[in-house]
Amino acid sequence: MKRTCLIFISVLLLGFAASSQKVIRVQSCNNDYISKEADSLKSLYSKDGFMLLKEASITMESEYEMPVVVPLTQGSWYQFVFIGDHTSRLYEVRMYDWNERQVIYQKKMWGDVDGNIISYSYIPKFSEFHMMKPVQVNKEKKKNLCGYVMLFKKVGDQNTITSR
Repeated sequence: MKRTCLIFISVLLLGFAASSQKVIRVQSCNNDYISKEADSLKSLYSKDGFMLLKEASITMESEYEMPVVVPLTQGSWYQFVFIGDHTSRLYEVRMYDWNERQVIYQKKMWGDVDGNIISYSYIPKFSEFHMMKPVQVNKEKKKNLCGYVMLFKKVGDQNTITSR
């Protein structure tokens, strides 16, 4: 009986300790402007032979990276897209391989033609997890900026993909 009571109290105390810690959770957001851009890009890439693998709307804070981890297959052709809040002035995406080497870096400014959209192709040399880290800087230092990430994979003739 004492052992059961001791286990119960231990679990209860651990539960209180765990609930008191701040946990970062990915939260979705809703922005009609970004949703329309995302729908247009999905249509464009599907016409070019890409299949949408993952997509997520994410609530971001100005100047803070939002890491997105994805498994990639060696030799496959991927297209990554990040869409930032149109009121931000700077948008950056860095991508790292499993060994934490930066393999992609792109930066866009508010005045650029497609300023709030960063899109790039990537063909991994190894099958492993990669981390994409989008960030946006807003002039008002907002905490609830909307962002959108998409991962596409080229489908079709594999010989065309690997010879590229």
